[in-house]
Amino acid sequence: MMLSQGVPMLLHGDELGRSQGGNNNGYCQDSELTWIDWANVDEGLLEFTKKVTRLRTEHPTFRRRRFFHGRPVRRGLGDPVPDIDWLTPAGEQMTDEDWDAAYAKSLAVYLNGVGIREMDERGEYVQDDHFFLAYNASHEPIDFTLPSDDYCQAWTPVLDTAEMHEVEPTELKPGETVTVQGRSIVVLTGPAQ
Repeated sequence: MMLSQGVPMLLHGDELGRSQGGNNNGYCQDSELTWIDWANVDEGLLEFTKKVTRLRTEHPTFRRRRFFHGRPVRRGLGDPVPDIDWLTPAGEQMTDEDWDAAYAKSLAVYLNGVGIREMDERGEYVQDDHFFLAYNASHEPIDFTLPSDDYCQAWTPVLDTAEMHEVEPTELKPGETVTVQGRSIVVLTGPAQ
């Protein structure tokens, strides 16, 4: 949720590994169910949360104030690509059949850093890097093919929820694959052209 558009919400202690054990109404509880156990903070989760928060803070692509429209955005090289594009694991635009497939457990989204359509304090258009987010809701790993070079010339992994420590920043080219472990997300970035 930290990389979704809009205001991210963390329930107190989520970043520390605190759980209410499935209780959705902790407000009426004054017990260990809602207390934070400071002696057992999940330091790895806390560091990962800081990393995701930093990524969101440093990149306006994740903090747009306007809705996406899926409209093409002009850029320096190649044909225009949309401000957002939903892709299959094969790196192709999703069709109605893809959206309606009951067996589908994965998808990717492309966020165009040139398509922010906002101005900064100097009156200049805000631009950022492009991002490719691959989501795998399956139990099994899935290979995602990176989209064509119309989207970006090169991609670098910056976040992997299956590997909460630092990700190897290996440059990947369009058409190459990235493996996304079961029930995890991989985030890649590429420079705006």
